[in-house]
Amino acid sequence: MIHIKLFKQVGPFAENKDIARDIRLKKLIPALEKNKDVILDFESIEGATQSFIHALISDLIRKYGNEVLDKIQFKSCNDTVKGIISIVTDYMQESS
Repeated sequence: MIHIKLFKQVGPFAENKDIARDIRLKKLIPALEKNKDVILDFESIEGATQSFIHALISDLIRKYGNEVLDKIQFKSCNDTVKGIISIVTDYMQESS
């Protein structure tokens, strides 16, 4: 299992799509290619933009299908972040 603490890279508000893309390309995809589960740890993150979450996970859903969400655990999300993750995952599942 790979544990990715996002706060060090994004600070208290996750909004930079380039950072999200780098995390996806350098950490998420390699872990999933090795069939490892991933924890995305949102501890101390107060908010996130929809575009950040989209850049972080939407390509994974496109590439691996909805089943990839079974391999990703979203940890320490406040209600705001949970809501945004739900919006993005629901949208991606509807469009696939």
